Amino acid sequence: MYDLAIIGAGWAGFNASLKARQLGLKVVLIDQALLGGTCLNLGCIPTKSLIQSAKIFNLARKAPDFGINVSGSAVDFLKVQERKDRIIQQLRSGMQQMLKDIDYLTGQARLVSNQEIRVSEKNIQARNILLATGSKPYELAPFKFDAEKFLSSNEMISLKEIPASLLIIGGGVIGCEFAGLFSSFGTKVTIAEKMAQLIPGEDREAAKKLETVFKKKGIKVNTNCDAAILDPADFGLVLVCVGRKAQTENLGLEELGINSTKGRIVTDDYLKTNISNIYAAGDCTAKIMLAHFAAYQGISAVHNLAHPDNQEPAIARCVPSCIFTDPEIASVGLSEEQAISSGEKVAIHKFDFLASGMARILGETEGFIKIVSAEKSGVVLGAVIIGPRATELIGIFTLAVARQLNIKDLRETIFAHPTLSESITEAIK
Repeated sequence: MYDLAIIGAGWAGFNASLKARQLGLKVVLIDQALLGGTCLNLGCIPTKSLIQSAKIFNLARKAPDFGINVSGSAVDFLKVQERKDRIIQQLRSGMQQMLKDIDYLTGQARLVSNQEIRVSEKNIQARNILLATGSKPYELAPFKFDAEKFLSSNEMISLKEIPASLLIIGGGVIGCEFAGLFSSFGTKVTIAEKMAQLIPGEDREAAKKLETVFKKKGIKVNTNCDAAILDPADFGLVLVCVGRKAQTENLGLEELGINSTKGRIVTDDYLKTNISNIYAAGDCTAKIMLAHFAAYQGISAVHNLAHPDNQEPAIARCVPSCIFTDPEIASVGLSEEQAISSGEKVAIHKFDFLASGMARILGETEGFIKIVSAEKSGVVLGAVIIGPRATELIGIFTLAVARQLNIKDLRETIFAHPTLSESITEAIK
């Protein structure tokens, strides 16, 4: 009998298995598809690989601005895809090597009891079970996925050629990343977002800035828009990306009596389901659908099941959000709107990258840093960055929010010059 069986080998399940081995548990990791889950195979890694190729192409076109003459630059999309596939395979191979002393099974898993799982034609027993089955694209009834005209992000990353035109239904993170990516490759892109701004829930000013940049690039942005008014026949492809939902079908939840709501597995703060030895982590809990949060949950769940007398809550205290558009957007903690609506008296500190020496050196001056702090104490409540390397810079603010640093702490920190990070002290002078 195993000490722990993990269903799902995505970022939650994989990291959970490593933590379990570290604690000396006998572990089996199970997945019906490829090791790495959505993040490695269909999400984070492939999209960012494609986006990096688009950035290189953009740089090639901007080369004359840097005094460099480049002729004949063009996109070889098949090679772009080959590079993406190669990166995925290399990372998957590395993950497989890390699974030493961890049994790995491929097949459809279904719960038989609270200590037994059926995997294809084999039954395995485990004292504890961790459900980490991830999520899948949410489908809209009028635009059902057909893998030809109406695509999810799963199919979008594997196109063989660049579409001439693309309608993106949903202007959230996924939609905006694909919009920037394919616009760079020459696709005529239209976004239809039903809410009042792109990336609903993100800082309004940052979202508005992204919309302005998108329009400069020729992307047609329609907010407050019902996609039903647009004719799909006017576009080569339609990408439907209106969110994701927990992937829990055919898992046996109902038969075992595991509580779920609209498909998502319900857990307490310690990631335990209503059955004492069964835990859940990652997107299948539908709390925060981010790979880094899934990894955190997976590790936390293993700690809690291994230490029943010393459990720690897995609460989303400080989770950064990163959007790999051009310019990038990253945020953590409270936005200006959230802080004000909570009744907190706040101070706003802002710096525009137009005034940054390094941003000008890079040729990427669109955007700003905005820091939200408590007016009285100066404690950093949150930050948003839109601009160059935003997804890297946000780490500084993640630490600041997590450790409740104040503006004085940041002001007294010496950042190197010339760098983008010194813009932080410029914002709070």
